[in-house]
Amino acid sequence: MKKYPVGIQDFKELRTGNYLYIDKTEDVYTLVNSGKYFFLSRPRRFGKSLLLSTLKYFFLGEKQLFEGLWVGEQTDYDWEKHPVVHISFSSIDYKGLGLLTALDNEVLASAAKYDIELQSESLASRFKELIQKLGEHHPKLVLLIDEYDKPLIDYIDQPEQAEINRGVLKNFFSVIKDSDPYLAFFLITGVSKFSKVSVFSDLNHLKDITIHPRHATLCGYTQEEMDQYFGDEYADLAAKNHQTLPETLAMIRHWYNGYQWDIGKAVYNPFSILNLFDSGRFGNYWWETGTPSFLMKLVRKDLKYDLEEMRGGSATFESYTLDNLDWLPLLFQTGYLTIQKYDFKYRLYTLGYPNQEVRESFLQHLLATYRETGPAQSYSLFYQLKEALDDGNMDAFMQVIDTLFATLPYQIFEAKKEAIFHAILHLSFSGLGLLVQSEVSTSKGRVNTIVHIEDRVYIIEVNLYKTAGQTLTQIRDNRYGNPYLHQGKEVIALGISFSSETKSVAEWQEVNYIELLSEG
Repeated sequence: MKKYPVGIQDFKELRTGNYLYIDKTEDVYTLVNSGKYFFLSRPRRFGKSLLLSTLKYFFLGEKQLFEGLWVGEQTDYDWEKHPVVHISFSSIDYKGLGLLTALDNEVLASAAKYDIELQSESLASRFKELIQKLGEHHPKLVLLIDEYDKPLIDYIDQPEQAEINRGVLKNFFSVIKDSDPYLAFFLITGVSKFSKVSVFSDLNHLKDITIHPRHATLCGYTQEEMDQYFGDEYADLAAKNHQTLPETLAMIRHWYNGYQWDIGKAVYNPFSILNLFDSGRFGNYWWETGTPSFLMKLVRKDLKYDLEEMRGGSATFESYTLDNLDWLPLLFQTGYLTIQKYDFKYRLYTLGYPNQEVRESFLQHLLATYRETGPAQSYSLFYQLKEALDDGNMDAFMQVIDTLFATLPYQIFEAKKEAIFHAILHLSFSGLGLLVQSEVSTSKGRVNTIVHIEDRVYIIEVNLYKTAGQTLTQIRDNRYGNPYLHQGKEVIALGISFSSETKSVAEWQEVNYIELLSEG
């Protein structure tokens, strides 16, 4: 029976404990031989820490840990032993001690490990002294820094503390600028790419490999790796979930594949895959490891809700500062959106949700942020809405609509009104996995919402100032349903009059769209 390394980020523990290891040493070897100074951004729980741990033991020359792996069998690497300083911001107590003291403890611990006594007074000068003393002899020092941005992201909604931590980090990283004679290799990782001016202004020689084609599969599992390491368990997983093998393979791809940092090189989320095969059940594993409430609030602030096929140029991946947070690059860097297409002619990227796990959970949490409730409440409402639509039960449908708006703070509704209504409707239908189109432009106007289910298409128009009958007339006169008449589905026109005073449906009318046309 395989041992799945769920939560294990130490390469040595993984190898000596006989846990499953997806061999990434060819990618590691390629990275080591392609330069010296690197920055890599990847979402949380995507293998960054294991990557740095692998590099640590690689440079420490612990050849026995790599026996049977690609680098141990296919190369003549000499396994030279380098001194290694490995700082992981996820494991230092900057919340309890403060970032300055926590980093100082890390520097002193690294010095003690190599029997070095530091004479300098300040954190920056001690760090510089450590680098020089460890790297002044051959072989030179290897410096690995993991999750550098955690002290910033953890305090993103506390600007004063975030700014204090930014200052500490900037001062700390500044000493690396003049350390080239002492360094053999340097890699810094994080979820976000904060501006170099903001955090590490002097490290302008770092090579950002976040979307570099050569390193696109450095973290995450490719389809080939999935088949090689999990292929003999596909049938067992299918049996546990009462599915055929093709159904299970399709479901694995639909739920966990789709992350791309280069077109044509999709990878699976490693954390979710390990949990899937360990438990034998499909679930939202990655999302449960953290909820980015600050990011949801940023998206809501700009009244964004339809995040399918977001387009942008290279600036989409550019860095930003603490006082100028942009939700689109943040969504990409944190893993909620990924590259889906690239137009070489116009150098234009198309971003979208990587898979169903991310899409479903993100929409539930974003809807909860709009409504200012817990995501669990949204989850149950999603399926009440779906059941009502499938049954054609408009009374039940309207009851759910009223519930969706019942918790919405009055000041938020008053400020945006129709825009908020459209956002909540869109998120509700999208969260069910339905094809939903919002604010669809036609030659005669703009349709509020179009929802496609198995045998019907709903043309939904919501109005705060007209009756339901007047709203249906608007649908008819503008011929909003015409593009959907020849799809083999019944087209339903649904007019809703919403009361801004009670935040509830005042009246509604539904009619077959063809019958509606005949009335005009």
